[in-house]
Amino acid sequence: MLKIYNTLNRKIEDFKPIKDKQVGVYTCGPTVYSYVTIGNFRTYTLGDIVVRTLKYLGYDVKYIMNITDVGHLTGDNLGDADIGEDRLEKASKKEGKTAWEIAKFYTKDFLAGFDKLNFLRPEKFPKPTEHIQEQIDLIRKLEQKGFAYKISDGIYFDTKTYEKAGFTYGELSTLDQIKEGARVTPNLEKRDPKDFALWKFSPKKEKRHMEWDSPWGVGFPGWHIECSAMGMKYLGEQFDIHIGGEDLKSTHHPNEIAQSQAATGKVPFVKYWIHGAFLLVDGGRMGKSLGNAYTLHDIMKKDYDPMHLRYFYLTGHYRKQLNFTWEALDAARVAYEKIIDKIKEYKKYQQEGSKIESYHSENRSLIDQNRFVAALEDDFNMPKALSILWELIKSDENKGRKYKMILEFDRVFGLKLAERSREELKLTSEVKRLLNARLKARENKDWKQSDEIRIKLKKEYNIEVSDTEKGQEIKGS
Repeated sequence: MLKIYNTLNRKIEDFKPIKDKQVGVYTCGPTVYSYVTIGNFRTYTLGDIVVRTLKYLGYDVKYIMNITDVGHLTGDNLGDADIGEDRLEKASKKEGKTAWEIAKFYTKDFLAGFDKLNFLRPEKFPKPTEHIQEQIDLIRKLEQKGFAYKISDGIYFDTKTYEKAGFTYGELSTLDQIKEGARVTPNLEKRDPKDFALWKFSPKKEKRHMEWDSPWGVGFPGWHIECSAMGMKYLGEQFDIHIGGEDLKSTHHPNEIAQSQAATGKVPFVKYWIHGAFLLVDGGRMGKSLGNAYTLHDIMKKDYDPMHLRYFYLTGHYRKQLNFTWEALDAARVAYEKIIDKIKEYKKYQQEGSKIESYHSENRSLIDQNRFVAALEDDFNMPKALSILWELIKSDENKGRKYKMILEFDRVFGLKLAERSREELKLTSEVKRLLNARLKARENKDWKQSDEIRIKLKKEYNIEVSDTEKGQEIKGS
């Protein structure tokens, strides 16, 4: 049985969906004001692995991921998500474009990266700008039930009234974490520091690119309300799994729970909460101000394949921080390309492999698919699943069966192994330059330089070069 660490209860639980074999999954997606970082993509890899695992285990999955294009304010970095500039509006001033143009550009870039990393597309990528009425309707419901009040800068959720109604506020976080940031001036109009904005009014002397009429005045939705409105629209008032980064545990997700449960009266809003740990860079935090908020573009400019990054993500358990270094990505590239070499070799013997069903009973002393499933059911334990893949590769099992089993495992890994087994070797411009330089060195009988280039090609690009009567023979990635 699938076991999940449920952040809501802080313990491992048996997974029992609300409806038998039907699972609703929601992942908090990006705010599209800039390029998505490899830290963000680690969270989306978690969402993809959860969905792939559920499908592999036979569940019917309805998957939704939002794309935030309004309402996420810069004060979130200071500890108060209700202050500061809208991230899209701020980016529009910086780049000289409208907020709508900013959202369109970075959404397109995000989706391109999403596909390059071979993520399964959700059923829908809903955006708050396309669900303004749903958000207004939800806020009105909260207002009618006495959970919302108006102050000078917007409509706010009343956390004390919520608690007086018998609900518990802040299950995902400790209450002392859910307060106004220490680095900002408290909003004295709020009834309680933990109260949060449902609808923000547009500045009186400023025309925003993104603003709408509402029963309370012209403005825009708060950051938290979007996920409740869109989650309930597409997955129902209660659904199974909600996924996000660990930074969302302190305010965003507790607020999402509170406003949803207050509106419907149904507990829990979401049965299982899954949070991925941060990606570190060189042992420290990632940040744009530090110059290490790497993007997929940065990875690919250095001639790494997106699948090298995906393999790197799989080497760490999602609940543990993973440390990104270029050396670690090099190791992931070497490991990944070794798998590709092996599967190309095994493919030649695929007709000799028996059906996967007979694999279980014929040779239990070797790699058993049941062990792979057990790793998946152990809270999506990808490092353990990868170790089973490598045991299979190193085993004496029939090569044809190895080929079939590796492709079977890749239904969850998502490493494009079948596709890559059909590809011919592709050489980057730098590799071609080095190969040509090596040829010239050999023509000049400069054996030392020739050998140095050969070592460099192996070490940095995992390409093996040997010399035959026909010339240089290359093997690798």
